[in-house]
Amino acid sequence: MRVHTEEKTFACDQCGKSFKQLSTLKAHINSHTRAKLYACDQCDKVFLRAQNLEQHLRVHTKEKPYSCHLCGKSFSRLDHLKGHQKMHTGVREYMCFECEKTFTTANSLKLHERIHTGEKPYKCSHCDKRFSYSGDLKKHERIHTGEKPYKCSHCDKKFNHSGNLKKHERIHSGEKTYHCTECGKRFKHLSSLCSHTKNNHSK
Repeated sequence: MRVHTEEKTFACDQCGKSFKQLSTLKAHINSHTRAKLYACDQCDKVFLRAQNLEQHLRVHTKEKPYSCHLCGKSFSRLDHLKGHQKMHTGVREYMCFECEKTFTTANSLKLHERIHTGEKPYKCSHCDKRFSYSGDLKKHERIHTGEKPYKCSHCDKKFNHSGNLKKHERIHSGEKTYHCTECGKRFKHLSSLCSHTKNNHSK
């Protein structure tokens, strides 16, 4: 039942972190008392177990040894494959008690529940803004750092968000993604479609 309720009964007396199972707590306590023996030779991360290092190294090698037999999509971790396969089978064993929405993984449920709790665990290191999701924090921090990781494949322009890159690349491709449901006219940008609808089809 702890899988469904997310109840974490066993707490570490050294750092306060809680766990669902006693065996997980014991393994965690070892991280306080034992040296982390396995170090990654490509970054600064260190690990308690050899298998954790082996799993981590796939981040650098881009190796994805676990493949879905239904669609061929590959994953670096077995648990990620198992979570993905639930999409095919339709198994949604995790339910939100607030709105009864169901999810295929416990992590998906946990992220969803922040809508109800208002929890924002990710704080910007440059200002006081907080975010519910790590991805939103990363996007926000690019405002401060000026980082623009998304480069146009047709010209030298760079963008801080993938969505902005996609919009820009339509200039080169001529792609018109947005279409008017009233008359069928197509547009490159959503804002252009909205203006068209307002000016031509609003009642």
